[in-house]
Amino acid sequence: MFLMILNLSTNNTWQVWKGIQHLTNYRPNLAAVDGNPSLAEELNLFFALFEVELPETAALQASANNSPSLRVEEHEVRHTLRSVNPRKAVGPDGITGQVLKDCADQLAGVFTKIFNRSLHQSIVPPCLKSSTIVPLPKTSTITGLKDYRPVALTPIITKCFEKLVRNHITSCLPSTLDSYQFAYRANRSTEDAITTTLHTALSHLEQPGSCVRMLFVDFSSAFNTILPHRLVSKLEALGLPTSTCLWILGFLTARPQRVRIGSHMLTAITLSTGSPQGCVLSPLLYTQDCTSTHSSNTIIKFADDSTVVGLISGNDESVYQDEVERLCVWCEKNNLTLNTTKTKEMVVDYRRNKTDIQPLSIGGDCVERVAAFKLLGVTIEQDLTWSANTTALVKKAQQRLYFLRLLKKNKLSEKLLVSFYRCSIESILTYCVCAWFVSPTAAARTALQRVTTTRAQKIIGCPLPSLEELYSSRCLKKAQNILLDPSHPGHSLFELLPSDRRYRTINTRTNRLKNSFYPRAIVALNAA
Repeated sequence: MFLMILNLSTNNTWQVWKGIQHLTNYRPNLAAVDGNPSLAEELNLFFALFEVELPETAALQASANNSPSLRVEEHEVRHTLRSVNPRKAVGPDGITGQVLKDCADQLAGVFTKIFNRSLHQSIVPPCLKSSTIVPLPKTSTITGLKDYRPVALTPIITKCFEKLVRNHITSCLPSTLDSYQFAYRANRSTEDAITTTLHTALSHLEQPGSCVRMLFVDFSSAFNTILPHRLVSKLEALGLPTSTCLWILGFLTARPQRVRIGSHMLTAITLSTGSPQGCVLSPLLYTQDCTSTHSSNTIIKFADDSTVVGLISGNDESVYQDEVERLCVWCEKNNLTLNTTKTKEMVVDYRRNKTDIQPLSIGGDCVERVAAFKLLGVTIEQDLTWSANTTALVKKAQQRLYFLRLLKKNKLSEKLLVSFYRCSIESILTYCVCAWFVSPTAAARTALQRVTTTRAQKIIGCPLPSLEELYSSRCLKKAQNILLDPSHPGHSLFELLPSDRRYRTINTRTNRLKNSFYPRAIVALNAA
């Protein structure tokens, strides 16, 4: 225990949590795959199934000669190296993050020259884009090769290079970029995607005779099927320099990749389709042109998790059906396949005289209609009561309380117990709390609060902030962040009154909308 306290005082959180796992006898459910060479060979070929032949880019290369190339400055490289996580897994080059972090001053000048030469020539050396694939099981029961997730380990210095290029790209993006893509952007999170989805639906449901259809889209191996040349065309259309587009094309094509299972390392396979797991350059903008074509539909995206929100008035569902058909056409053009088995639809309908809603069909397959769906880690029900979500949260938090009791039994300090509580229990209870906290029943909120004020406080022996306090502070903070970001889709909802002191409240007919995030956020701003 003394070592754990020492590690905590020196901010060595990895060793602290390693000690906590030892005390609680915690074992992760899923671990790296260990198998024979034949399994490694099968996976090596399976992960390359999506490879397609790419078109020539000679015309693009010729136009790049007159295009100014991106340059990075030495101080930018130094700052990026100093911010490297020393515990990040090493790539095929074997260079650890600790080495890059400790030697940032000595290496910054050298890498600046290498990066700028690569950007000027629009060429990425193979050693910088090689990757080692470590298969991890998606589930505890393996039924086939599709149940393995290909986790790509790329050189850490390449990740630093990616960050520098990504920062350049995001600074050049036009204001017309789709604001409903919430991933890979500053001041965006899963909570923003969920609150926007709910506000879009709840606002429409205020109208008599209306309902909402939500299509939760699932793509089959989305990042493995990305076509680099299609991405480059989209980047050019956004006005990015041709040399930068060519560099990204070079980065995503002719990538050496090899699968490692235990001690078995296979011969590298060269790929020019898809994007390495964890790479943010290609998914950043690949879906930016996947937008709705009608005002009564909204496509809300977080990376490849997409939700089509269809606002139905009366019995007119044709616009929603057309939107889904256009989405299928877009997928076909972009080498993406809709997984109709995992794609689900949910209908939110409060009308007294409900009409029969025709089932949705995609590619001849009928999409399953569900009563609840887990969107980005939050369970949304068709009646929007949040009972299933709060029940799951209470159950998960109570399981973590067992570990808290074990740590208390081992006489850990109060500071360590509070740290464990905040990281493993409070973080669960407050995930996307701005989206759902006020809407559940009083009994559900009491059950959630009982985990903290009654049980956790009793175990730790010191007062803890209530969920209501955490919700209020986070709601106000998120509202203030949205106010500072004009590109946020919710920014226009915060309208100042002529006095310039208070914000105009959102008119609501039902408690469903009144208790949702945006109306509550405006009340919090006016009260601050």
